[in-house]
Amino acid sequence: MKKAFKRVVLKLSGEALQGSSDYGIDYNVLTSIARQIKEVKALGVELAIVIGGGNIFRGVAGSTKGMDRANADYMGMLATVINALALQDALEKHGVFTRVLSAIQMEELAEPYIRRRAMRHLEKGRVVIFAGGTGNPYFTTDTTAALRAIEIGAQVILKATKVDGVYSSDPVKNKNAKKFESLRYIEVLKKGLKVMDATAISLCMDNELPIIVFNLKKYGNIKKAVSGEKIGTTVKG
Repeated sequence: MKKAFKRVVLKLSGEALQGSSDYGIDYNVLTSIARQIKEVKALGVELAIVIGGGNIFRGVAGSTKGMDRANADYMGMLATVINALALQDALEKHGVFTRVLSAIQMEELAEPYIRRRAMRHLEKGRVVIFAGGTGNPYFTTDTTAALRAIEIGAQVILKATKVDGVYSSDPVKNKNAKKFESLRYIEVLKKGLKVMDATAISLCMDNELPIIVFNLKKYGNIKKAVSGEKIGTTVKG
């Protein structure tokens, strides 16, 4: 199996790490993700990961319950650091060299995010995990994924989800929901489809950065996406 991309950004939601639990981190899921990433690295792909924190705390949810939005978002950013450290641990147990770079400085836990440092780590074959979101409230980790991918010159964003692509509505709730094989950025924005938030989609559109949305639950799908196999939904020009 050959790689179709040299450098990619994998976007993982915090919820992806909780598996079937309602909260926290499922270590079986972590192990599965680590094994898949090791297989991807064996292809010679330069891989960066942006991870969310929704399995621990979601800023938007906190703000809807009366919490100050900025404070809630900062708490969500800290949750992404917890997830990043957990994923780093799982990867290194599988022999994958990893660096966590945080947009919020916490030197005892992670390196500060510096664009050139991140690119150098990738060139040296290390997996880079971006934590702390953008370092600013009011921006999601989807936007972080788009921003970091553009900054480091990634060729694609791989958006790992719980379903096998983008649908016209929630396929869990609507059995007649239509799956899209491919979409244009403007269609995603006009239809209000839940691929990534509007800021992230606009960034990708302005910089012609494709997005592949696929099911993380099926083992081997990350490798298939990196190898250019037809999988999930592709969003581009």
